[in-house]
Amino acid sequence: MALTISHTTKSYTALPYSKMAESILGKKYQLSLVFIGEKRAQKLNLSSRGKNYTPNILSFPLDKSNGEIFICESKSASEAKNFNLSKKAYVGFLFIHGCLHLKGFAHGDKMEKKEKFYLKKFGLK
Repeated sequence: MALTISHTTKSYTALPYSKMAESILGKKYQLSLVFIGEKRAQKLNLSSRGKNYTPNILSFPLDKSNGEIFICESKSASEAKNFNLSKKAYVGFLFIHGCLHLKGFAHGDKMEKKEKFYLKKFGLK
């Protein structure tokens, strides 16, 4: 597993991202994780998806073994309380969510079960 983490904001939450990604995506997956601010997240959402709002996470599969995840940490911080999670746990949840999308999961019961499994596995819930 090769994971590149970068951030364009002043803060980012430290979690075992490599272990989480490897557990979900496998050892051969190449993943880029970027923490971005609200304006950049909104622009990226608009240019890539045609949606004009600030998302908490965007995930982009580049091919079968490469992908990118962008997390807007300030947006996620304001949403964490709605899910009864700490800011750190919610960022972890979003990362898991993005990895599952890269793995091919769509929103629904199967994805929710996997999210709960990984939240528990990594001590986030």
